[in-house]
Amino acid sequence: MRIVYVAAGAGGMFCGTCLHDNTLAAALRAAGHDVLLLPTYTPLRTDEASQSEARVFFGGINVYLQQKLALFRHTPWFFDRLLDAPALMEWLANRSTAVDASKLGDLTVSMLAGEHGHQRKELEKLLRWLESQPRPDLIHLSNSMLLGMAAELRRRLGAPIVCSLSGEDIFLERLVDPHYSVARKLLRERARDASHFVAMNRYFAHYMAEYLDVDREKIDVIPHGLNLTGHGRRLAPASERRAARTIGYLARVCPEKGFHLLVEAFYRLAVDERLPGLKLRAAGYLSGGDRPYFDRIAAEVSRRGLADRFEYVGEVDRQGKIDFLHSLDVMSVPTVYRESKGISILEALANGVPVVQPAHGAFPELLADTKGGLLFDPENVDHLAEQLARLLLDEEQRELCSAAGEAAVRQRYHQEGMAAAHVRLYERLLASPGQSAGAVRGEAERIAAHG
Repeated sequence: MRIVYVAAGAGGMFCGTCLHDNTLAAALRAAGHDVLLLPTYTPLRTDEASQSEARVFFGGINVYLQQKLALFRHTPWFFDRLLDAPALMEWLANRSTAVDASKLGDLTVSMLAGEHGHQRKELEKLLRWLESQPRPDLIHLSNSMLLGMAAELRRRLGAPIVCSLSGEDIFLERLVDPHYSVARKLLRERARDASHFVAMNRYFAHYMAEYLDVDREKIDVIPHGLNLTGHGRRLAPASERRAARTIGYLARVCPEKGFHLLVEAFYRLAVDERLPGLKLRAAGYLSGGDRPYFDRIAAEVSRRGLADRFEYVGEVDRQGKIDFLHSLDVMSVPTVYRESKGISILEALANGVPVVQPAHGAFPELLADTKGGLLFDPENVDHLAEQLARLLLDEEQRELCSAAGEAAVRQRYHQEGMAAAHVRLYERLLASPGQSAGAVRGEAERIAAHG
């Protein structure tokens, strides 16, 4: 099967959706399928061998300039390619601050408008390039913010469209009117151009069915699957076992991920005489825009005399991530929003690290299935501290969660299973009346012939 997978880059940071897309593409290729992973906006940054094409479509610099200045909507394509240079985009991404959704409403609307938006030139470049390649059997979009291109992809290439749902609502809900209302309307209209959708859990499938106004039956639930190479519990000999317990955090360091809540819980536990020498270790991307947030927290940690028990190790690569997880006794990413993925939680479980997560979004479903940790009342710091203490103090329960979480991931959350589930969806879709590449192409040609 030939699959074109269009993914959205996230600038200079490791992004859960990018990691998912890259792992899925690798697993599909390993299963014998022909996959083209096409990055948009910026190159994909992953902690595994990249599966993506070197060329970036809808380059972020061109997309922005075409939105803001009419001149750039008519510049020669060879000139645009200079602005799409990966080195230039990487240089800018490393110097960017946090993305402010409230200032990108007009660009969001234009992208969702697709062939009617200011970036129609970028869409034509993608279409021309794909038309020069062997025809795909199916096209997969990595998130619903890319649905603006779905109608033309379907019409010109004659292939059905599958679209993943990966937390894009968080960005959309920060838009302000009038752009918010227009974007929501366009998104619902463009959702009709997709043949099917994929969500990583039942929670988000139900939520997005209503959000996009699509039939819930059009959304398959396929959990993320990890490349398990190198993951696993580290069973240290008794001589190496840590006297002091360590709490960990692995995610982007920002208010949305609830880093401040975990630090507040740490303050409460650090004075608990049952937990002498308790430590907090954090890892993850820190943008320039979120630096003041982190600096305020670090200053307060120092003021409380806990600087020697707190460590921020920065971003970590794949091996660094595994080593980091092996240094923890328990992990928590207490998001204040309803998480749609939770990939770092799966990574913790894969390494035998039990977790404490808020009882919302994807987490109740994930922990009910894996038995790998405890839930707490969202944004309730006292309850978070209480649940962390339960696992830190009860070695038997911590070991049960550790073993159960690792076993569940190895049985049900691996890349081979994720790829096989996608292939079953693709084959079912292509076998259904009117959805095969030939049938879609024929319908597109009939529409074109009749104007």
